[in-house]
Amino acid sequence: MKHALSVTRAQDFAAWYQAVISEADLAEESGVRGCMVIRPWGYGIWERIQKLLDAEIKRTGHENCYFPLFIPLSYFAREAEHVEGFAKEMAVVTHHRLKAEGGSLVPDPDSKLEEPLVVRPTSEMIIGAAFSRWVQSWRDLPVLTNQWANVVRWEMRTRMFLRTAEFLWQEGHTAHATAEEAREETLRMLEVYRSLAEDCLALPVVAGEKPENERFPGAVATYSIEAMMQDGKALQAGTSHFLGTNFAAAQNIRFQNSQGEQELANTTSWGVTTRLIGGVVMVHGDDDGLRVPPVIAPQQIIIVPMLRDQPEDDSILAYCQEIAAALSKLTAFGEPVRPLLDKKAIKAANKRWSWVKKGAPIIVEVGGRDLAAGNVSVVRRDRLYNEAGKLDSAVIARDDFLGAAAAMLEDIQKSLHAQAKAFLHGNIDRSVTDVAGLKAYFGDNGKAGWAEVQWSKPTGAALDQVVETLKAMKLTLRNVPLDAAEADGACIFTGAPAVERVLVGRAY
Repeated sequence: MKHALSVTRAQDFAAWYQAVISEADLAEESGVRGCMVIRPWGYGIWERIQKLLDAEIKRTGHENCYFPLFIPLSYFAREAEHVEGFAKEMAVVTHHRLKAEGGSLVPDPDSKLEEPLVVRPTSEMIIGAAFSRWVQSWRDLPVLTNQWANVVRWEMRTRMFLRTAEFLWQEGHTAHATAEEAREETLRMLEVYRSLAEDCLALPVVAGEKPENERFPGAVATYSIEAMMQDGKALQAGTSHFLGTNFAAAQNIRFQNSQGEQELANTTSWGVTTRLIGGVVMVHGDDDGLRVPPVIAPQQIIIVPMLRDQPEDDSILAYCQEIAAALSKLTAFGEPVRPLLDKKAIKAANKRWSWVKKGAPIIVEVGGRDLAAGNVSVVRRDRLYNEAGKLDSAVIARDDFLGAAAAMLEDIQKSLHAQAKAFLHGNIDRSVTDVAGLKAYFGDNGKAGWAEVQWSKPTGAALDQVVETLKAMKLTLRNVPLDAAEADGACIFTGAPAVERVLVGRAY
């Protein structure tokens, strides 16, 4: 069977991933190290994710706002653990203009800033400064904000969508009167992310609390959703942080309570990024390219007229336009169906394979025979080939297709989720009882999957030793699943009584 991509997942998963990014027209290199140009199809997927998540963020009572890209360096110095966690990734502006010197442009010494500005790696500190101005009384709480923005983290090793120097995200920031309210907020937004991943991106995830060593710098507790890629590695797909009063103390976010006493606010932050698109590629992609879940597909049904510079071409186009108009009146997932009539002057077979690589959920081809018989030829991207290894193109009466199209999209969404869910649950091992068993499970060449093991929640030097032991095997602690079974034995690392179960795996 010949595939559309030049490299398969089995041959080289990393090269396959890059091939999908390129040939599905998701993104390309920009000429700036670690930064990418997100192309229309890739950005269209991000816009769908943004629209769906933004609606849920607003439904849960949050308001959008915007904060500056540049943050005074002194703001970070107020929270020592936070600045230590981001110090190596910060891009810093020290001058505000250049001058020509010896045929080159160099910073103008006379333009040196009084205080260096950090290019936003995250916004806790500058948003906290605003909260300190906005919050005076318990009546001002809670403050529930979100912003859609770009951030810059000077990563040493970059990979498009997964880890880039600049990326797009949303970051929510809230302030509350009590720790209980803030913790509830943290878990509420974790559930929003879990639902987004499962219901919209068809990404099965495990929601849980991060171990101490994996917490966001300065947080009291960090929660994540972890998705399993087809190579068995984990992708942290979203995080939600309970910050306690740590950032409030650093930024003086105080309020007068109902008894007239001064208190520190409890704050949270939470975010997801364009990394989600990389997750969609590595969970749903196949050897022919991407498969986009219909909920987040910029266009869900692509109509490809088979034109041959013949007199009947105009009739075929008119027939296709009627189909597109009829499809746009249908509803799937509570929204109008999104069809696209591809009239580009490209050979029809090439257009088909272009959309196969992009992962359009349904591709409809219409030729002279289809026109004459009142039919369409339909390809579902979730099942591209039949049992004989041939392209599974079904000829369907036009009216029958229009009557089934919305249900077909919903079935494709369910199919992609079911396939990914079966892979996730089929590749979590819960039988490992010691470090030797862990090493044997993953093996020297890398096991496709995770292990869920007994965990005593060590801290300090004991935790450092666990991290080093795992690092030697190229493994990391992922999270403690919220729905994991109760611990019932000894910790596989310390031998102490286990208090919970933790996921271990290789990760991006």
